Amino acid sequence: MEHNAGKAQIVYFSHGGGPLPILGDPGHRAMVAFMTQLPAQLTRPEAILVISAHWEESAATVQAAPNPPMFYDYYGFPQQAYEIVYPAPGAPALAERIVGLLEEHNIPARIDVRRGFDHGLFIPLKLTYPAADIPSLQLSLVRGLDPAAHIALGKALRALMSENILVIGSGFSFHNQNAFFGQRLGAADPANDAFQDWLIETCAGPLSQAERERRLIAWAQAPSARYCHPREEHLLPLHVCVGMAGKAGEVVFDDQILGKRGVAFLWR
Repeated sequence: MEHNAGKAQIVYFSHGGGPLPILGDPGHRAMVAFMTQLPAQLTRPEAILVISAHWEESAATVQAAPNPPMFYDYYGFPQQAYEIVYPAPGAPALAERIVGLLEEHNIPARIDVRRGFDHGLFIPLKLTYPAADIPSLQLSLVRGLDPAAHIALGKALRALMSENILVIGSGFSFHNQNAFFGQRLGAADPANDAFQDWLIETCAGPLSQAERERRLIAWAQAPSARYCHPREEHLLPLHVCVGMAGKAGEVVFDDQILGKRGVAFLWR
């Protein structure tokens, strides 16, 4: 299905637990099915920009290695988890443009020519674009995890909306490690449901963009917010996506990952 060529597409999704989606974990079956089918909903992009939950810097930092190495930012998994490769080329020229756009909006930004792809990029992209033939790069979160600052990051990137790029907010709409592994798999979790429902209402509901942003800035006041996100690094890639898109998205995933409900949104 080809449409909207020459227009950016934006998606926020839950990238699962470390390398488990690639290792055949049954708790990721729905997520893997979604990832492998996602490209059929999209125009093939000329470049992919990933805002990963697994990279935080004191200033917004853009990965600019021409051929980024692998960065296995997890531990305690079988050896095969450290043999995963995703040899996509980088996109140094796009990295420079992104830094320029951020600086134009008075957002401190810099280039990192050494950092490799972390699993917030290589796990989902290995499922969505396994040929690894689309130039890819990452943008960091900013330390302090201020929600308004991450919406502003997205707004600063709106000049890229006319280009055929795919912007991915790679996080997890539920990220409470103790709940993942401390509760019976698939047990009812009304607190999780309450927050996921709030996210759907906020990101895909008939709200003004100003109201959407206001709600996301005050996300910690949402139902069960701190239960679902004791620390918000897996949520804030969503703020960048919403800031860049400037409109409501559509729900493209609402299912169980590791026994917990997670959602994904697409803007096109």
